[in-house]
Amino acid sequence: MSAGKWIGGILGFMSGGALGALAGVALGALFDYGLKAVNNDGERRDGGFGQGFGDREETRRQQYYEGQRNSFLFSLLVLASYIIKADGKVMHSEMELVRNFLRMNFGENAVEQGNRILLKLFEEQKRMEERAPGSFRSVIRESCSQIAANMDYSQRLQLLDFLVMISRADGFMAGDEVKALKDVAYCMGISDSDIDSMLKLHGDSLEDAYAVLGVSPDASDDEVRRAYRALALKHHPDRVATLGEDIRRAAEKKFKEINDAKEKIYKARGM
Repeated sequence: MSAGKWIGGILGFMSGGALGALAGVALGALFDYGLKAVNNDGERRDGGFGQGFGDREETRRQQYYEGQRNSFLFSLLVLASYIIKADGKVMHSEMELVRNFLRMNFGENAVEQGNRILLKLFEEQKRMEERAPGSFRSVIRESCSQIAANMDYSQRLQLLDFLVMISRADGFMAGDEVKALKDVAYCMGISDSDIDSMLKLHGDSLEDAYAVLGVSPDASDDEVRRAYRALALKHHPDRVATLGEDIRRAAEKKFKEINDAKEKIYKARGM
């Protein structure tokens, strides 16, 4: 991913509001990394009179999806900067999980860029909190409201899944991290039942499996089936396909975990 790809996100829904303000701060870190060469990486598209109407429509469509995708990725980094520091410290394992995500999907160049953005966000969080305790949390809440207004529900669930994985990176989820995750999820308009489901998604017990489906062990077989169908509909990988193949693959992994939880319950019930 070139440095210019991050700027493409500004064409998405983060062109204003709290996310836009954070973008102005964080993306400034990339100027030192070579942002002046943004239009010299061979990725510019000719949108002028040389294109036919169909070509221009396709270009606009691609730019729209690119803006949505980059807004998703930048939103992930913003919220990750909040979750990572929720327990008062920055763990190497959490930072490395974010780096590996960028490395696997966008290459080594993106790792350096994403790392610079995260460090800039950490600096901004420290600066804001020193001036007015709780102010960064307020900005995060406003950012989540902005995300809720511009990102569909399945995409928000995928965003939360990434944040849960980051908080689990060190093998332990601290109480402050759980509180921060629930706060972020609530402000993104995610239901309490879906929040609890996501937090239990990586558990191994039968109790965790019931929590993933959002039903009690006393639920009828029909209630279990209905709960699974509703959950599968919300988390189907096709619902995030426009964000890119890498994010779709992550959604497929999450979808498999949901199916594993369902199979665990079905097996226990002899269904």
